[in-house]
Amino acid sequence: MSTKSQHVVPGKDGWRVIRSGSTRASSTHSTQDEAIKVARAKAKSFRSELYIHGKDGRIRERNSYGNDPVPPKG
Repeated sequence: MSTKSQHVVPGKDGWRVIRSGSTRASSTHSTQDEAIKVARAKAKSFRSELYIHGKDGRIRERNSYGNDPVPPKG
């Protein structure tokens, strides 16, 4: 896993964007959609993964913005 992967996770004060391996949020947003837009832009610029977590904290969606195997496995 890339250390620059971005995670959108729920928090007490809204939805947080957190980089893999970090304990602090890089930004906090009132809606999940706002957090996803910011995290997606960061993942694209770092050519990394985006993990979107649901309210229960479990990963509900994953997107890759670079370093994909060509052709894809499976």
